[in-house]
Amino acid sequence: MRGRNFIQKKTVITVQICLLCWIGAMAPASSFAYDLPPVNLGFTSFLDGGPPAGPGFYFTQYIQYWRSDSFRDKDGDRLFPKVVNEDLRVWISLTQFIYQSNQPILFGGKWGLDVIIPYVSADLDYDIDAPLPQANSSGIGDVLVGPFLQWDPIMGPAGPRFMHRVEFQLIFPTGKYDADREINPGSHFFSFNPYWASTLFITPRWTLSTRIHYLWNAKNNDPNRAFGDADDTQAGQAMHVNFASAFEVIPMKLRLGLNGYYLKQLTDTKVDGKALNGRKEQVLALGPGFVLHLSKDTHFFFNLYFETAAENRPEGERLNFRLVHHF
Repeated sequence: MRGRNFIQKKTVITVQICLLCWIGAMAPASSFAYDLPPVNLGFTSFLDGGPPAGPGFYFTQYIQYWRSDSFRDKDGDRLFPKVVNEDLRVWISLTQFIYQSNQPILFGGKWGLDVIIPYVSADLDYDIDAPLPQANSSGIGDVLVGPFLQWDPIMGPAGPRFMHRVEFQLIFPTGKYDADREINPGSHFFSFNPYWASTLFITPRWTLSTRIHYLWNAKNNDPNRAFGDADDTQAGQAMHVNFASAFEVIPMKLRLGLNGYYLKQLTDTKVDGKALNGRKEQVLALGPGFVLHLSKDTHFFFNLYFETAAENRPEGERLNFRLVHHF
């Protein structure tokens, strides 16, 4: 029996050593992607083409919970064997201030300003001790500032038919960042993330909404440790889209619907000016949601998302809560 136990223990130790060596071989920058900064994945959804109560000041509070137990590689397969049992849990708070003027300045679009202050808390655990990606502690994320143009709704005989907006969103590297961590509240580089948002009223009670972003990223002159001794990195350009459809089941009170998002990295990440192949990120998510109109000035949104088709990033589920108030 002692000999048998010795063989079993030796086998377990051998497997652990092989696993650690395998993960160690995966550690260079060519293996871990997750290069893009945090962006709007599912924060906005129904009736996104216009403010719910016209010009004025708005306060919005978002709370989003994202959990993933499956990091994916460039082919969409698990990056690590199941024994690693990665467990990523992220709480994201966005505090948003919006001013929508009543003054048209360009092609009938009325100017406005959008400011978002994020706070991020991430927790990443594994079942084994190995050189794996690590998360930074809680902290302020990268502040977003977006001047925008909002057009008045195009009206039909029974109410609005179409409304839309263009925003020139700037993401400033104000967030907490540690080069010895792969997952941080802040990205440590500037990004330009303009978007077009619209809502189409198929009928007075049935709507389709979308928000289409394009993402450009500047250089990070203090890249994280996964890039070794690189002097700088530059995340690739990407597009990401939120989309939703809702039906008004209780007039002026409740809309139920489906919501989703899609992210696709379009160009390669660069390290010291040279493109790295096999690091482009992708994810698709779908799920149910609703918007509850508490009054004409206060609205509550709920969204649930199930991610799939992820490449070079974690894949999981998101819960999103959003409260909007117009002063």
